[in-house]
Amino acid sequence: MGADVLCCGDDFGSQTSLMMDQNTFRRVFKPRIKEMFAEYRKVNPNIKIAWHTCGAVKPIIPDFIELGLDFLNPIQPLARDMEPQQLKDEFGRDLGFFGGICVQDLLPNGTPEEVEAEVIRRAGILGKGGGYIIAPAHNIQEDTSMENIMALFDTVKEL
Repeated sequence: MGADVLCCGDDFGSQTSLMMDQNTFRRVFKPRIKEMFAEYRKVNPNIKIAWHTCGAVKPIIPDFIELGLDFLNPIQPLARDMEPQQLKDEFGRDLGFFGGICVQDLLPNGTPEEVEAEVIRRAGILGKGGGYIIAPAHNIQEDTSMENIMALFDTVKEL
């Protein structure tokens, strides 16, 4: 129907690790995801695919690259081993990033100035050379002040 990006996904990580071992992911989930991606690309060979999975999923990022994933979402900032510079250095040539602005601590607890600084920092890292869709790591929760929401939006607009 003319879509440029298809967003799909399922969570495979917790704050500290994968929810299963890598062999289980590769045996059970990876073949199904491969089928899904192939079907999507039959309909539109140029579609960009964004996959949502929260948590510490770094060990399976190479699998997603092998599957042809275009963008990984949400880049959960407080999850283990999801530091933006390391992700960009290791995977940025083969994968785009989508999300990464912390909804667990920064947005609800930071100041507007801290929000602005972190948005600029993450955009500078994940967006260097392209391949970044700047966005919150998940839905913005009701404990986030309007000032912080506006700091996020205004900073993104400026960038």
